[in-house]
Amino acid sequence: MKKILTAFLLLCFTIAFSQEKKPMFWQDIQEFKKQDQQNPPPKDAILFIGSSSFTKWTDVADYFPTKTIINRGFGGSRLTDLNYFADDLLAPYQPKQIIIYCGENDFADNHQLKAQKVVKRYKTLYRKIRERFPNIEVDYISIKYSPSREKLWPQMKEANKMIAAFMKKEPNAEFIDVTKAMEDANGNVRKDIFVEDMLHFKPEGYQIWTKVMNPYMK
Repeated sequence: MKKILTAFLLLCFTIAFSQEKKPMFWQDIQEFKKQDQQNPPPKDAILFIGSSSFTKWTDVADYFPTKTIINRGFGGSRLTDLNYFADDLLAPYQPKQIIIYCGENDFADNHQLKAQKVVKRYKTLYRKIRERFPNIEVDYISIKYSPSREKLWPQMKEANKMIAAFMKKEPNAEFIDVTKAMEDANGNVRKDIFVEDMLHFKPEGYQIWTKVMNPYMK
């Protein structure tokens, strides 16, 4: 009886431990896989990868009616998460373009994080993309200055500047700067385009992004 109890406890511990070992956002990735099984992803689409600004853009196809978009944003993700799940986010697809929005949560996760660290994370992701897709268009949307994260704006601005400089030197790559378009006549970030959390967008915010992004969409 004691052996059976020990074996049972060991099994419970193993199950609990294996569940604990699953990385953050593992379930989101499984959901993407399920979607791909149910609806095989089209070739030559525009692949969106990144955090909640993409996740919550559930009607993105309505904003770009002439484009085929695969949205693989998952809320709360950081560049570290995109790097961790890079194979899952890239391997199933044959896109003609990849657009990235990520980095904001890296700073929110660690307020002491240096811009250089985030840029390094982004360059790692960019290299992973280029290993698989050496010639397609790869674009990065600038980190937005969410009013709820104003304390982090200096680091974000520095990261944006460095990533913009990096992308300028890369072939088939663009830095899509949404900063000015999100400001009012006085140069302040428009709070009216955000929902109550002052982090995520109302439709008006996505309309602004659409206008800025349109010239870059393949």
